[in-house]
Amino acid sequence: MLKRMPPESGVLVYIDFAALRHSGILELLTGSPADQDSEYREFVRKTEFDYKRDLDAALLAFAPSGKFFLLKGRFDWKSLRTYAIDENGNCYNSLCRMQGSVPDRRISFFPVQAGVMALAVSADDSAVLRLTSPRADADPETPDAPVWLSISGSVLKSGEGVPDGARMFTRSMERAETVTLAFVPDGNRLAAKLNVRCRNGQDASELASELVRTTSLLRSMISSEHQNPNPSDLSGVLTSGSFRTEGRRVLGYWPIERSFVEALLSGG
Repeated sequence: MLKRMPPESGVLVYIDFAALRHSGILELLTGSPADQDSEYREFVRKTEFDYKRDLDAALLAFAPSGKFFLLKGRFDWKSLRTYAIDENGNCYNSLCRMQGSVPDRRISFFPVQAGVMALAVSADDSAVLRLTSPRADADPETPDAPVWLSISGSVLKSGEGVPDGARMFTRSMERAETVTLAFVPDGNRLAAKLNVRCRNGQDASELASELVRTTSLLRSMISSEHQNPNPSDLSGVLTSGSFRTEGRRVLGYWPIERSFVEALLSGG
C-alpha cells in the first residue's frame, strides 16, 4: 500500500480500524449513531458502507497535489457506483469521479481489489490513477502499531498543524529525514514511540540531547508556575519522554495514561 502512494507525500497516516474496533476504542471515538452528520447517514443508507462496521484499515497520504487514500474493508461496488452517478458524477469501467463540497475538490475512486479501494481528493478528477501501480522501490519501513504517522522534515519545519504544546519538540526535528510516531498498547496504558532518521550519527546525537533539554525545560516551566505535570493532559505526556540513539536514529518513548486518552476522547 505504501509503495502506491505519491513519493512527495509530506504526511502518511495508518489506522488499523479492525484493531480499534476489537479494543472498543473505535466506539469511544465515533459516539452514537445519533451524533452522526445527516449527510453521512444518507451516504450509509445509499451505499450500505459504514466505516465503523466495514472499514478494516486505512492508509492516508497528504501531498501537494491532493489527499490520497487506500482503504481496506468490505465494499458494495455497485451501490458506490450508483451513489457517484446520483451525485452528478460519472463512472467509466471501474473508475468513478464526482464533485466534492467545493469546486477544486474532486473525488475519484476505483477498486484495487475486491476489498481495497483507492480514493483521491484533488483538483484533478483523475488523481486516483496515481495509485494504480506500486513503485519498484525497496520495501519501506512500517511500524508494528495499530496507529502511526510518518512526517517529513519539511512539514515539521513549516509547523503547520502542530499543536502549540508540541511545537517546541517538533522544532528540534526540522533537519530530520523522516519522523515516525507510533501509538501502541503498553500494559494498561498506551505509549507513543518516536523513530527519527537523521542524516548521520552526529545529527542524531545532537537531536537526542536537544529533546532531553527541551523536556527538562518544559518541566522547569511547569514548576515555575507552581504546578505539576498532569497525566490527563499534554503536559503530563510530554514531560515523561525518554530518548536514546541507535546510529543515525533517535528513538523516543512517552507513556500515555488512560486518563489522557479519556480526556482526549471526551474533548478535554
